[in-house]
Amino acid sequence: MTIDYQRLSFEYQPCAEQRDGQAGGRVHPVVVVGAGPIGLATAIDLAQRGVRVVLVDDDCTLSTGSRAICFAKRTLDIFDRLGCGQRMVDTGVSWNVGRVFLRDQQVYSFDLLPEAGHRRPAFINLQQYYVEGYLLDRALELPNIEIRWRNKVVGLERRQAGTADENVALTIETPDGHYTLAARYVVAADGSRSPVRQLLGLDSKGRTFRDRFLIADVKMEADFPTERWFWFDPPFHPNQSVLLHRQPDNVWRIDFQLGWDADPVLEKTPERVIPRVQALLGPDAKFTLEWVSVYTFSCLRMDSFRHGNVLFAGDSAHGVSPFGARGANSGVQDAENLAWKLAYVLQGRAADKLLDTYASEREYAADENLLNSTRATDFITPKSPVSRLFRDAVLGLSRRHAFARGLVNSGRLSVPAVLHGSPLNTPDADGLGGAMVPGAACVDAPVSDAHGAGWLLQHLGGEFTGLVFGTPDSLDSDSRVALEQLEQSGLPIRLVFIGTPAQPASASPVLRDDEGLAAQRYSAAPGTFYLIRPDQHVCARWRRIDAQCIGDALARASGAHLPGSAQQPAAMAA
Repeated sequence: MTIDYQRLSFEYQPCAEQRDGQAGGRVHPVVVVGAGPIGLATAIDLAQRGVRVVLVDDDCTLSTGSRAICFAKRTLDIFDRLGCGQRMVDTGVSWNVGRVFLRDQQVYSFDLLPEAGHRRPAFINLQQYYVEGYLLDRALELPNIEIRWRNKVVGLERRQAGTADENVALTIETPDGHYTLAARYVVAADGSRSPVRQLLGLDSKGRTFRDRFLIADVKMEADFPTERWFWFDPPFHPNQSVLLHRQPDNVWRIDFQLGWDADPVLEKTPERVIPRVQALLGPDAKFTLEWVSVYTFSCLRMDSFRHGNVLFAGDSAHGVSPFGARGANSGVQDAENLAWKLAYVLQGRAADKLLDTYASEREYAADENLLNSTRATDFITPKSPVSRLFRDAVLGLSRRHAFARGLVNSGRLSVPAVLHGSPLNTPDADGLGGAMVPGAACVDAPVSDAHGAGWLLQHLGGEFTGLVFGTPDSLDSDSRVALEQLEQSGLPIRLVFIGTPAQPASASPVLRDDEGLAAQRYSAAPGTFYLIRPDQHVCARWRRIDAQCIGDALARASGAHLPGSAQQPAAMAA
């Protein structure tokens, strides 16, 4: 049975604080504000790590309309770890190819995933209500997530600030009145208009673009390929831009640039929308309008994503233009970065200062997204004759000259930030090359074990993992001694061995690199060791295994060397 996630409504129920009069006593480990994709992803990740979460939302429904639709490969990798990636891919429309047009001629095409050997496509298109619905279904499977619908945050007080007992008291408005909800930490995933941000008297700074765009979700039978098509100055919409994407259920997303002077109310009427769609599809095309919206946008962010025990994620922390699919994708990456660090702090495995690195790492990623988003918007919507002349010249040259294609910017599509300057990284000392530098998100590769074929990322993440290129029997004597020292140290690292096709996979922790792609993508030789963070980011790597270096890198990646961290966390001290 197909669930219509846009029409689901969830029942408000009184909570324990209301029923039992516990308003002033109980302090929950984490309260997440906002049951959109970022709030749900954060709650699921925390719950899978054994942390109890209360998730509150001021509404009782999921999103209406397609909204965010482009979900990148890295986001799909995260959804896999959260237990709902396959549902997303099964329903979504997978694509790798994009085409750029100037007027009525193709300028060039590009492939975002030109190589084989990846489990997930470069992108899927999937309406936001499906994404929220599948995340919600997964959240409901986890016993340590409590979801409270129609619970609106209307007040916030930071209590015992600056002490080890700091917590946050939220005033919650419900149909039955108000109550107090206390938490050690609050994650504000409550959107671009974030009530939590407003209650703290904080704001976001940046640039608002003076342009308007029309989104039309059109249901139709069409023979367009499953690709991203972007037109500059097309004959059916002159002097403006148009973007076309396919979604599930025979729904197509069409974005029309309108200009700043367009009337947003008038432009949403069928009388204005239908002729625009007919101009693209032809006067005899048969279609129905599923959802229409007119939007403007800004590129902005908060100065800091952490304010005491309140942490901001997703649109509440940063906002970008929709070109490049950087909004929801970067928000999901916020969630994966934050969840493991919160869990480590709450479980006594790391000091509170580790949460500062959530802010610094994701602020760096936000700045990268904002830069790319701003450049794309300036290219798509030039605001001066000189800018327009430059853009059209670049597009014209791109038909024949590859160098010019690098200057075309119809929305540089989302890729994960490489956290080069993170204080959790241990810098390379062995001259390893390749893209898997400390700070990079791990890439996938086909592998197999005793149970059959699979994928490398299935074996990474969730906890600190040591990825060893070589089987225990194939390593040299010095490496075997170092591994014995590592195992005897009691350090909380899960070891995963990966051998060559000639080396049999004898047990589940021992993988076989059947096509040699894992070694290639990780620039690995026998004995190479990668230390992988719980969020599948590389934090250190060596050509040879050294137990002392690995122990020191693990302590660093857990925050023990951060300024203000008085001592190594107890779990690391062994």
